[in-house]
Amino acid sequence: MTDRAPPDALSRIAAATPRGLPPVHLWNPPHCGRIDIVIRADGAWLHEGSPIRRPELVRLFSTVLRKDADGYCLVTPVEKLTIEVEDLPFRAVTVDRRDALRFTTDMGDVVDVDADHPLVVDHGPDGQPAPRVRVRGDLWARVVRAVFYELVDAAEVEHGRLVLNVGEARHDLGAVGDPA
Repeated sequence: MTDRAPPDALSRIAAATPRGLPPVHLWNPPHCGRIDIVIRADGAWLHEGSPIRRPELVRLFSTVLRKDADGYCLVTPVEKLTIEVEDLPFRAVTVDRRDALRFTTDMGDVVDVDADHPLVVDHGPDGQPAPRVRVRGDLWARVVRAVFYELVDAAEVEHGRLVLNVGEARHDLGAVGDPA
């Protein structure tokens, strides 16, 4: 007898897992407490107050990150550890507007804006635009200022709103003259 999952179960897990990421949405491990990891608003990952300098390790942690009702956590099949996220866990650092609105995050995720991955333009406490795009689950990327300015520069004003047309899609970037 074998401990391996049946092939049909593996196929279902693989199909439910975007871009080869671990199926963290299927794991329900016990909560094991808090780990002193902070994702700062500027995208830096810290452990015990010091930057995590190995990009491979940060990328690995980002693949087991999940947001639950009780906050952000790193999960494995056997444990769940809460971490702190100052703003959003990812940064959208580049955009491609050729055929679709496609963002690349600081962790290497590539996200096409669609119904499951919306682009949302809120305003921060300072009144400035605070655009974000859903990456996966309830994990979002803050669109960095330079990338947002690139979108604004390419947008047109329609009925008092900034609208970006990419392919067949229209993306509303907000009202012209929103509070600053």
